[in-house]
Amino acid sequence: MIVITIDQRKSRSRPDYVDPLVHQLNHSWEMLRAFERTAGDELQGVMSDGEAAVRLAMDVVATGLWSIGIGVGSVVHPLPQQTRAGQGPAFEAARDAVERAKSSPGWIAVSGVTGEAERIQAELQLAAELVRRRTRPATEAGMLIDAGLTQKEAAARLGVSQQAVSARLNAALWSPTANVIRHAGLALAEVSAHFDVMEP
Repeated sequence: MIVITIDQRKSRSRPDYVDPLVHQLNHSWEMLRAFERTAGDELQGVMSDGEAAVRLAMDVVATGLWSIGIGVGSVVHPLPQQTRAGQGPAFEAARDAVERAKSSPGWIAVSGVTGEAERIQAELQLAAELVRRRTRPATEAGMLIDAGLTQKEAAARLGVSQQAVSARLNAALWSPTANVIRHAGLALAEVSAHFDVMEP
């Protein structure tokens, strides 16, 4: 099981963005237990799909507003309907991860009972740093490519040359970053699959 805890950065000097993010994530991703505010400027949700969890985390990373902790492990069964009432090692790992994320590269951390969590964390921290440093033009070009357009089609949509699109993608290391994210997601899914629910 995968528990994601997200904490707003610099919340004392910024508006409260928790409720809008809760709404956005719950309507954009398939959740095992929906994201909800757990305390103050923090939200938490439960997922079973490792690849989706990683993609969600990278979308949140890109905003530059949040610290993200991913916990992987068992949970106590039956899983309560309210995320904040959940118990088990995955929830404990997510708490540890989000605290470490506040001072970690890319503002993301992964915790679990296996050494594999450390490797996944290293991959996601590297990817997160690259995602956070992308320029808006590079992001616009990359999103069109990810949507299935060719570079020529993306260039026409953006009103620039194909060479400009290629340069933006290369400068952002778009393809290598996507590969790191994909493999980290596959690894997280594999690790999560080894954990069952726990009896209370």
